[in-house]
Amino acid sequence: MEIVKIMNFKKIKGDASDREFYRLDNSILVYSKKNKYKNLLVYDCINKILNKYKIHAPKLIKNGYDKNSIQITDLGKKNIKNILNKNNRYKIYKKIIDILINFKKIKNIKTINLNGKYYRMKKYNHKDLYDEADLFNKWYTPYYNKKLAEPYKKKKIRKILNVLIKKIKLPNNIFVHRDFHVSNMMYKNKKIYLIDSQDAVIGNPAYDLASLIDDVRYKLSNSLKKKIYSYFLQKNKKIDKKSFQNDFLILSVLRNLKILGIFTRLAKRDKKNNYLKFIPYTWKLIKLRTSDNKIFDELVSCLNDKN
Repeated sequence: MEIVKIMNFKKIKGDASDREFYRLDNSILVYSKKNKYKNLLVYDCINKILNKYKIHAPKLIKNGYDKNSIQITDLGKKNIKNILNKNNRYKIYKKIIDILINFKKIKNIKTINLNGKYYRMKKYNHKDLYDEADLFNKWYTPYYNKKLAEPYKKKKIRKILNVLIKKIKLPNNIFVHRDFHVSNMMYKNKKIYLIDSQDAVIGNPAYDLASLIDDVRYKLSNSLKKKIYSYFLQKNKKIDKKSFQNDFLILSVLRNLKILGIFTRLAKRDKKNNYLKFIPYTWKLIKLRTSDNKIFDELVSCLNDKN
Protein backbone atom coordinates (compact mmCIF):
# COMPACT_ATOMS: atom_id res chain seq x y z
CA MET A 1 0.00 0.00 0.00
CA GLU A 2 1.81 3.13 -1.17
CA ILE A 3 1.67 6.40 0.76
CA VAL A 4 -0.58 8.07 -1.83
CA LYS A 5 -3.22 5.41 -1.17
CA ILE A 6 -3.27 5.80 2.61
CA MET A 7 -3.78 9.53 2.85
CA ASN A 8 -7.49 8.93 3.44
CA PHE A 9 -6.70 7.11 6.68
CA LYS A 10 -6.22 9.05 9.89
CA LYS A 11 -2.57 9.86 10.49
CA ILE A 12 -1.55 9.58 14.13
CA LYS A 13 1.31 11.08 16.08
CA GLY A 14 4.62 9.41 15.34
CA ASP A 15 7.95 9.25 17.17
CA ALA A 16 11.51 10.37 16.58
CA SER A 17 11.97 7.89 13.72
CA ASP A 18 11.12 8.41 10.05
CA ARG A 19 8.10 6.11 10.27
CA GLU A 20 4.53 7.26 9.71
CA PHE A 21 1.52 5.77 11.48
CA TYR A 22 -2.09 5.59 10.26
CA ARG A 23 -5.13 4.34 12.12
CA LEU A 24 -7.24 1.99 9.99
CA ASP A 25 -10.53 0.41 11.06
CA ASN A 26 -9.03 -2.25 13.34
CA SER A 27 -5.29 -1.86 13.00
CA ILE A 28 -2.36 0.54 12.74
CA LEU A 29 -0.52 0.88 9.45
CA VAL A 30 3.19 1.59 9.86
CA TYR A 31 4.73 3.16 6.76
CA SER A 32 8.46 3.55 6.24
CA LYS A 33 10.22 3.95 2.93
CA LYS A 34 13.50 5.12 4.44
CA ASN A 35 15.40 2.55 6.49
CA LYS A 36 12.48 0.14 6.27
CA TYR A 37 14.67 -2.83 7.21
CA LYS A 38 14.91 -1.61 10.80
CA ASN A 39 11.63 0.28 11.00
CA LEU A 40 9.48 -2.55 9.67
CA LEU A 41 11.34 -5.85 9.40
CA VAL A 42 13.40 -5.69 12.58
CA TYR A 43 10.50 -4.09 14.47
CA ASP A 44 8.25 -7.03 13.57
CA CYS A 45 10.94 -9.56 14.53
CA ILE A 46 11.46 -8.05 17.98
CA ASN A 47 7.70 -7.95 18.54
CA LYS A 48 7.49 -11.64 17.63
CA ILE A 49 10.22 -12.52 20.12
CA LEU A 50 8.52 -10.53 22.89
CA ASN A 51 5.11 -12.05 22.22
CA LYS A 52 6.60 -15.54 22.15
CA TYR A 53 7.68 -15.02 25.76
CA LYS A 54 4.31 -13.54 26.76
CA ILE A 55 5.64 -9.99 26.95
CA HIS A 56 2.95 -7.92 25.30
CA ALA A 57 3.83 -6.14 22.05
CA PRO A 58 2.01 -5.33 18.78
CA LYS A 59 1.26 -8.33 16.55
CA LEU A 60 1.51 -8.43 12.79
CA ILE A 61 -1.81 -8.39 10.95
CA LYS A 62 -0.66 -7.86 7.38
CA ASN A 63 2.74 -7.94 5.70
CA GLY A 64 3.10 -5.16 3.14
CA TYR A 65 6.90 -4.96 3.37
CA ASP A 66 7.31 -4.94 -0.41
CA LYS A 67 5.17 -1.78 -0.42
CA ASN A 68 6.95 -0.19 2.56
CA SER A 69 4.32 -0.94 5.19
CA ILE A 70 3.01 -3.38 7.75
CA GLN A 71 -0.27 -3.52 9.64
CA ILE A 72 -0.14 -4.23 13.35
CA THR A 73 -2.62 -4.42 16.22
CA ASP A 74 -4.17 -1.16 17.35
CA LEU A 75 -3.29 -0.70 21.01
CA GLY A 76 -5.59 2.27 21.45
CA LYS A 77 -4.70 5.73 22.70
CA LYS A 78 -3.76 5.16 26.35
CA ASN A 79 -0.05 5.74 26.88
CA ILE A 80 1.38 4.75 30.26
CA LYS A 81 2.99 8.17 30.64
CA ASN A 82 -0.40 9.83 30.31
CA ILE A 83 -2.16 7.72 32.96
CA LEU A 84 0.46 8.05 35.68
CA ASN A 85 -0.43 10.06 38.76
CA LYS A 86 0.74 10.36 42.37
CA ASN A 87 -1.63 7.64 43.56
CA ASN A 88 -0.81 4.93 41.00
CA ARG A 89 2.75 5.77 40.00
CA TYR A 90 4.71 3.33 42.16
CA LYS A 91 2.20 0.53 41.60
CA ILE A 92 2.50 0.90 37.81
CA TYR A 93 6.28 1.14 37.95
CA LYS A 94 6.37 -2.13 39.89
CA LYS A 95 4.42 -3.76 37.06
CA ILE A 96 6.89 -2.32 34.56
CA ILE A 97 9.79 -3.72 36.60
CA ASP A 98 8.09 -7.12 36.52
CA ILE A 99 8.16 -6.92 32.71
CA LEU A 100 11.84 -6.00 32.86
CA ILE A 101 12.52 -9.00 35.08
CA ASN A 102 10.83 -11.24 32.49
CA PHE A 103 13.41 -10.20 29.89
CA LYS A 104 15.67 -12.78 31.56
CA LYS A 105 13.40 -15.51 30.21
CA ILE A 106 14.14 -14.63 26.60
CA LYS A 107 16.57 -17.29 25.37
CA ASN A 108 15.68 -17.75 21.70
CA ILE A 109 16.82 -14.52 20.07
CA LYS A 110 16.11 -15.43 16.47
CA THR A 111 12.92 -15.64 14.46
CA ILE A 112 11.60 -15.68 10.89
CA ASN A 113 11.41 -12.20 9.35
CA LEU A 114 8.91 -10.69 6.90
CA ASN A 115 10.92 -12.07 3.97
CA GLY A 116 10.86 -15.63 5.29
CA LYS A 117 14.50 -15.54 6.39
CA TYR A 118 16.08 -15.86 9.82
CA TYR A 119 16.70 -12.74 11.88
CA ARG A 120 19.02 -12.92 14.87
CA MET A 121 19.23 -10.18 17.47
CA LYS A 122 22.44 -8.17 17.55
CA LYS A 123 24.72 -8.21 20.57
CA TYR A 124 25.68 -4.83 22.02
CA ASN A 125 29.40 -4.13 22.32
CA HIS A 126 31.71 -1.42 23.61
CA LYS A 127 32.03 0.19 20.20
CA ASP A 128 28.26 0.62 20.01
CA LEU A 129 28.23 2.36 23.40
CA TYR A 130 31.12 4.60 22.39
CA ASP A 131 29.63 5.55 19.02
CA GLU A 132 26.33 6.46 20.66
CA ALA A 133 27.85 8.53 23.47
CA ASP A 134 30.05 10.28 20.90
CA LEU A 135 26.91 11.81 19.37
CA PHE A 136 27.34 14.33 22.20
CA ASN A 137 30.62 15.46 20.56
CA LYS A 138 29.31 15.28 17.01
CA TRP A 139 26.04 17.14 17.50
CA TYR A 140 25.56 18.78 20.88
CA THR A 141 28.88 20.56 21.42
CA PRO A 142 29.12 22.30 17.99
CA TYR A 143 25.76 24.00 18.59
CA TYR A 144 25.58 24.49 22.35
CA ASN A 145 29.11 24.46 23.79
CA LYS A 146 31.81 25.84 21.54
CA LYS A 147 34.52 25.30 24.16
CA LEU A 148 33.82 21.58 24.32
CA ALA A 149 33.69 21.48 20.53
CA GLU A 150 37.35 22.42 20.26
CA PRO A 151 39.41 19.48 18.89
CA TYR A 152 41.54 18.95 22.01
CA LYS A 153 38.42 18.89 24.21
CA LYS A 154 36.63 16.43 21.95
CA LYS A 155 39.70 14.21 22.04
CA LYS A 156 39.79 14.34 25.84
CA ILE A 157 36.07 13.57 26.19
CA ARG A 158 36.42 10.63 23.81
CA LYS A 159 39.29 9.25 25.85
CA ILE A 160 37.19 9.56 29.03
CA LEU A 161 34.26 7.80 27.35
CA ASN A 162 36.48 4.86 26.45
CA VAL A 163 37.81 4.65 30.02
CA LEU A 164 34.27 4.63 31.45
CA ILE A 165 33.11 1.95 29.01
CA LYS A 166 36.04 -0.27 30.01
CA LYS A 167 34.90 0.00 33.64
CA ILE A 168 31.57 -1.71 32.83
CA LYS A 169 31.56 -5.05 34.65
CA LEU A 170 28.50 -7.13 33.76
CA PRO A 171 28.33 -9.15 30.52
CA ASN A 172 26.00 -8.42 27.61
CA ASN A 173 23.74 -11.42 28.07
CA ILE A 174 20.14 -10.22 28.35
CA PHE A 175 17.38 -8.83 26.12
CA VAL A 176 17.59 -5.02 26.20
CA HIS A 177 14.79 -2.89 24.74
CA ARG A 178 17.06 0.20 24.73
CA ASP A 179 14.16 2.69 24.82
CA PHE A 180 12.51 1.26 27.88
CA HIS A 181 10.57 4.21 29.28
CA VAL A 182 6.92 5.04 29.91
CA SER A 183 6.44 6.91 26.62
CA ASN A 184 7.05 3.60 24.83
CA MET A 185 4.39 1.67 26.72
CA MET A 186 0.68 1.44 25.95
CA TYR A 187 -2.13 0.39 28.26
CA LYS A 188 -4.95 -1.77 26.95
CA ASN A 189 -7.26 -4.24 28.72
CA LYS A 190 -5.29 -3.73 31.95
CA LYS A 191 -2.10 -4.88 30.24
CA ILE A 192 1.11 -3.01 29.44
CA TYR A 193 2.35 -3.26 25.84
CA LEU A 194 5.86 -2.37 24.69
CA ILE A 195 6.26 -0.37 21.49
CA ASP A 196 9.15 1.21 19.56
CA SER A 197 11.31 -1.86 20.10
CA GLN A 198 13.22 -1.94 16.80
CA ASP A 199 16.52 -1.00 18.52
CA ALA A 200 16.47 -3.96 20.92
CA VAL A 201 19.73 -5.87 21.39
CA ILE A 202 21.37 -8.38 23.69
CA GLY A 203 23.07 -6.18 26.24
CA ASN A 204 23.77 -5.18 29.82
CA PRO A 205 21.21 -6.00 32.56
CA ALA A 206 21.40 -2.42 33.89
CA TYR A 207 20.69 -0.60 30.63
CA ASP A 208 16.89 -0.72 30.56
CA LEU A 209 16.57 0.13 34.24
CA ALA A 210 18.67 3.25 33.60
CA SER A 211 16.36 4.09 30.67
CA LEU A 212 13.31 3.71 32.89
CA ILE A 213 14.45 5.48 36.05
CA ASP A 214 16.47 8.24 34.38
CA ASP A 215 13.85 8.95 31.75
CA VAL A 216 14.46 12.42 30.30
CA ARG A 217 10.81 12.76 29.23
CA TYR A 218 9.17 11.96 32.55
CA LYS A 219 10.48 13.35 35.82
CA LEU A 220 10.57 11.20 38.95
CA SER A 221 11.55 12.31 42.41
CA ASN A 222 14.88 10.99 43.67
CA SER A 223 13.07 9.11 46.43
CA LEU A 224 10.86 7.31 43.90
CA LYS A 225 13.87 6.55 41.72
CA LYS A 226 15.45 4.83 44.73
CA LYS A 227 12.27 2.88 45.51
CA ILE A 228 12.02 1.58 41.94
CA TYR A 229 15.72 0.70 41.92
CA SER A 230 15.35 -1.16 45.23
CA TYR A 231 12.33 -3.06 43.96
CA PHE A 232 14.33 -4.22 40.94
CA LEU A 233 17.13 -5.51 43.19
CA GLN A 234 14.60 -7.17 45.46
CA LYS A 235 13.30 -9.12 42.44
CA ASN A 236 16.86 -9.86 41.27
CA LYS A 237 18.45 -11.27 44.40
CA LYS A 238 21.16 -13.20 42.56
CA ILE A 239 22.63 -10.16 40.84
CA ASP A 240 25.95 -8.69 42.00
CA LYS A 241 24.66 -5.44 43.51
CA LYS A 242 27.99 -3.61 43.46
CA SER A 243 28.69 -4.42 39.80
CA PHE A 244 25.11 -3.62 38.89
CA GLN A 245 25.22 -0.20 40.54
CA ASN A 246 28.54 0.55 38.81
CA ASP A 247 27.07 -0.30 35.41
CA PHE A 248 23.77 1.47 36.10
CA LEU A 249 25.57 4.75 36.81
CA ILE A 250 27.91 4.53 33.83
CA LEU A 251 25.19 3.50 31.40
CA SER A 252 22.84 6.24 32.60
CA VAL A 253 25.50 8.89 31.99
CA LEU A 254 26.53 7.48 28.60
CA ARG A 255 22.90 7.17 27.52
CA ASN A 256 22.09 10.74 28.49
CA LEU A 257 25.14 12.11 26.70
CA LYS A 258 23.86 10.21 23.66
CA ILE A 259 20.41 11.73 24.13
CA LEU A 260 21.86 15.26 24.16
CA GLY A 261 23.39 14.47 20.77
CA ILE A 262 20.27 12.82 19.36
CA PHE A 263 17.89 15.57 20.45
CA THR A 264 20.22 18.20 18.96
CA ARG A 265 20.37 16.22 15.71
CA LEU A 266 16.58 15.94 15.62
CA ALA A 267 16.31 19.70 15.99
CA LYS A 268 19.09 20.83 13.67
CA ARG A 269 18.92 18.18 10.95
CA ASP A 270 15.30 17.03 11.07
CA LYS A 271 13.65 20.28 12.25
CA LYS A 272 12.01 18.49 15.21
CA ASN A 273 12.58 21.25 17.74
CA ASN A 274 10.16 19.87 20.35
CA TYR A 275 12.90 17.59 21.69
CA LEU A 276 15.03 20.53 22.82
CA LYS A 277 12.78 21.11 25.82
CA PHE A 278 14.14 17.93 27.39
CA ILE A 279 17.80 19.05 27.32
CA PRO A 280 17.87 20.89 30.70
CA TYR A 281 16.50 17.85 32.55
CA THR A 282 18.93 15.57 30.71
CA TRP A 283 21.77 17.64 32.17
CA LYS A 284 20.20 17.37 35.64
CA LEU A 285 20.21 13.58 35.32
CA ILE A 286 23.87 13.57 34.27
CA LYS A 287 24.69 15.75 37.28
CA LEU A 288 22.69 13.44 39.57
CA ARG A 289 24.64 10.36 38.50
CA THR A 290 28.10 11.93 38.33
CA SER A 291 27.93 13.76 41.68
CA ASP A 292 30.06 12.34 44.49
CA ASN A 293 31.34 9.48 42.36
CA LYS A 294 35.07 9.40 41.72
CA ILE A 295 34.84 7.45 38.48
CA PHE A 296 33.23 10.53 36.91
CA ASP A 297 35.65 13.14 38.31
CA GLU A 298 37.56 13.56 35.07
CA LEU A 299 34.38 13.74 32.99
CA VAL A 300 32.80 16.33 35.31
CA SER A 301 35.94 18.43 35.26
CA CYS A 302 36.07 18.29 31.47
CA LEU A 303 32.36 19.08 30.98
CA ASN A 304 32.72 22.03 33.34
CA ASP A 305 35.71 23.19 31.28
CA LYS A 306 38.03 23.30 34.29
CA ASN A 307 41.10 22.08 32.45
